[in-house]
Amino acid sequence: MTRRRVVITGMGAVTPLGHSVEELWRNILAGKSGIKPTSVFNASTFPTQFSAEVQNYDLAAVLPDNVNPLQRQACRHSGFILGAALQAWRQTRLPIPLPQEPTDHIPSAEQVGIYLGAGEGPLDFDNFITALTSSWKTDERNIDWLRWAKTAFSRMEAIRELGQEPNMPSAHLAQLFQVRGPCMSCLTACAASTQAIGEATELIRNGQTDVMITGGCHSMIHVLGITGFNRLTALSTRNDNPQASSRPFDRDRDGFVVAEGAAIIILEELQNAKKRGAPIFGEILGYGCTSDAFRVTDQHETGRGGIAAVRRALEDAQLNVEDIDYISAHGTGTSENDSIETLVIKTVFGDRAYQVPISSVKSMMGHLIAAAGVVELITCVLAIRDQVLPPTINLENPDPQCDLDYVPNQARKAPVGIAMSNSFGFGGQNNTVIVGKFKD
Repeated sequence: MTRRRVVITGMGAVTPLGHSVEELWRNILAGKSGIKPTSVFNASTFPTQFSAEVQNYDLAAVLPDNVNPLQRQACRHSGFILGAALQAWRQTRLPIPLPQEPTDHIPSAEQVGIYLGAGEGPLDFDNFITALTSSWKTDERNIDWLRWAKTAFSRMEAIRELGQEPNMPSAHLAQLFQVRGPCMSCLTACAASTQAIGEATELIRNGQTDVMITGGCHSMIHVLGITGFNRLTALSTRNDNPQASSRPFDRDRDGFVVAEGAAIIILEELQNAKKRGAPIFGEILGYGCTSDAFRVTDQHETGRGGIAAVRRALEDAQLNVEDIDYISAHGTGTSENDSIETLVIKTVFGDRAYQVPISSVKSMMGHLIAAAGVVELITCVLAIRDQVLPPTINLENPDPQCDLDYVPNQARKAPVGIAMSNSFGFGGQNNTVIVGKFKD
């Protein structure tokens, strides 16, 4: 049986560099940084006092009037994904909500699914700590659990606490668009949204769905998130110059920068999209997924997992390394990640590695964790559309171990027909997606 082709018919984004895809892209091509001192909590005593926040985003202004009232109180990461999904859905020319009976041009609600790479939302730390400290017994260092229960119940909103769960963004989208196909979420760290896109593609290829709402969202800019990464010594501590802190492939890189946001792409079976006259922004050509089976945080020093993921994606797309015009790197700005990803590319691409341009947009918008991969895939689609490559900013002192073409500091005009996007996450998660210009 001929494999069904999967195309992109909608894209949306809410990020530190813009509340829409086009605003994001303009700022990326301008080499603008979205990294600033942290404002969502007081980080003045932390080793890292900056991040890449989504600022001044008004979800209420973009939601339709008839949505479920609970969606107006959505947790921070769910709010971002609702806004991104509305942008993407409107491009597809599908109605909101989806009619429950299909027509010649509109798919059945059961044939439209959701697959997100979604992280946990930020906890209500202020109320949690207040409830905890007010429950100490006065005569000993123990908690009065009855007092704790009463205080927590009065101060903490159950809906908001439930809203932090990783599956809540998917549930919100299902309600908003009234879709009743598969509704799934994965939390495979920094590779999550790339994995979601790859698995969503397979569902369409195999005929289980006709349309998939896919992508990711995350917000880890909170006390627990920053504390954890600081304890792992994974974050940059360049507090004197936050905008220069994210330095992928630079000799002086000292860690990544935590960011937040969301992005969505709408995937469709080709004939279904053409029948409706939907715009087609690109085609998913290949997907590869592997595990390092090594350490909780570190990649294997040989790059074995990343190498296998890239090779599987090329095989799935039935392409050779000569066919790849651009690579969007995972490129976090940590010493280990950048050197191992460079090794992965050299191993798979051979001499071609020195000819294919590579860049990391994390240099400008930080690391969106579970949402990183989908935002970076969108930049690949836009690079193909506009025939221009995004830069890797702050690349001032090249690392001798990282000696490939990382498009330093300035966007570059270049012919791009096929692009590859890598996502390598904690726990040894490796995912690669290949996207190409649509050819009928």
